Amino acid sequence: MVEIVTREELKKGLADGSIALFDVREPNEFAAGHIPGASSLPLSRFDPALLPSEPGKRVVFSCRSGQRTLQAIELARLGGRRDATAHYAGSMNDWLAAGEPVEK
Repeated sequence: MVEIVTREELKKGLADGSIALFDVREPNEFAAGHIPGASSLPLSRFDPALLPSEPGKRVVFSCRSGQRTLQAIELARLGGRRDATAHYAGSMNDWLAAGEPVEK
């Protein structure tokens, strides 16, 4: 099962600290601009052990368009992280199209 997180849910969760957002794009993509509050965890070096396991903290993945996030969810599952099933489906494409701020 894959959970889809909307932009509004993501913004709320980042603001209240209930979401840990992981950007799975490559470091150069992350450096060029990312969602404020996101942590870089490139898919090419993905390690599920690096994901937090804090009670009440929801792990959410983002990328450019939402495709690599699905791969990250599968890798997390294979690594035993059954709680890492959420992704921001529109990812950076949706974020930028909505005129949301980015961090560099």
